[in-house]
Amino acid sequence: MNQQLAGHAPTPVTARMENHGRTMLKVAMATGQDLFARTGSIVAYEGFIQYEPNPPAARQAAAQWMTGEGSPVMKCSGDGLLYLADYGADVVVVNLDNDSISVNGSNLLAFDAHLQWRVERVKGLAKLAGQGLWNVEISGTGWVALTSRGTPIVVDCGRGEDETYVDPDALVAWSPKLKVKGKRSFKASSLIGRGSGEAFQMAFSGQGIVVVQPSEDSSDRLRIRG
Repeated sequence: MNQQLAGHAPTPVTARMENHGRTMLKVAMATGQDLFARTGSIVAYEGFIQYEPNPPAARQAAAQWMTGEGSPVMKCSGDGLLYLADYGADVVVVNLDNDSISVNGSNLLAFDAHLQWRVERVKGLAKLAGQGLWNVEISGTGWVALTSRGTPIVVDCGRGEDETYVDPDALVAWSPKLKVKGKRSFKASSLIGRGSGEAFQMAFSGQGIVVVQPSEDSSDRLRIRG
């Protein structure tokens, strides 16, 4: 039995954040290197790890991100190894180098606490969609972990002059410097979106990337009606 399970044992630590398989995140925790993570995402840990749900430092920044009794963010600190997951979703690790990324709130798993972050409504979409779409913009130098319902594709919008269109329910993250606008299609046979009458897409243009997951489950989205 032990020999059969040996292949699933933790691998040596090589980075602050890294995958353990496709669907689990391993974080090397150290004193003074705190982490913000999705509440309830801890599946295991080694060493001395403490966590604080809905920490005061995050309450104001996540005021619009509140669901139920508090923001879905906890602060993790300590020394050891921390394992996070989100119901079997694929985990994607991003190492920001004085850069920024805008992430759909429901696809954000964890990020270094020293990074700058804010919750904001995606501009220009509320009037078209009839409801707001909220994303978390993270910037600085450090680690971020995203989740994807299946293996995502990363689209480089700067390779051509044409706009890139994405179903909002499949959107994971994008470069904040991209221009974003909404577009409606009233054709019942529209290829993007599952609506029977009209489809709503997000159009991206400029220099940057868009991360798209192979899922259109609107129950995964973090939307707040305007």
